[in-house]
Amino acid sequence: MTAYVRDETPADAGAIAAVVTAAFDGHPYSDGTEAALVTRLRAAGALSASLVAVDEAGEVIGHVSSSPVVLDADTGGWEGLAPLSVHPDHQRRGVGSALVQALFGRLRAQGAAGVVVLGDPAYYHRFGFAARDGLRCEFDVPAGHFMAMALTASVVPAAIVHFHPVIAAS
Repeated sequence: MTAYVRDETPADAGAIAAVVTAAFDGHPYSDGTEAALVTRLRAAGALSASLVAVDEAGEVIGHVSSSPVVLDADTGGWEGLAPLSVHPDHQRRGVGSALVQALFGRLRAQGAAGVVVLGDPAYYHRFGFAARDGLRCEFDVPAGHFMAMALTASVVPAAIVHFHPVIAAS
């Protein structure tokens, strides 16, 4: 199967919500609000990047987005990846990896210093994400599930990471 990654368009909003909902349905760490989170971030103008994967028929089968985060060490240019979603019918086929790599390319082009993610270490380690000494999430999260990786920065700073208020309110 071939998937093509592109920027989301306004017409994609409904399909993105459906993919995000399907991808997180029954996930042990999901609270069922991920699709609404994307909608609220979009409405707040807080998405630095929002990419979709489409199949040969042009149907949205995956989505990834990022929004700026604030490090209390006053280090600018960091992004939070949230969420990454692939429709269950298309998982384990490289769609998620293609979306993450495309997001990294976009964020590097925008000059982002690095990216943080709350997620499954077994999945995100393959992209270079790792838990970092001294870098903490503003939320209480399971050990090892808050990870970071530098994009253009030489190091991952020690700091507390604060997400966009839309995420913090979720």
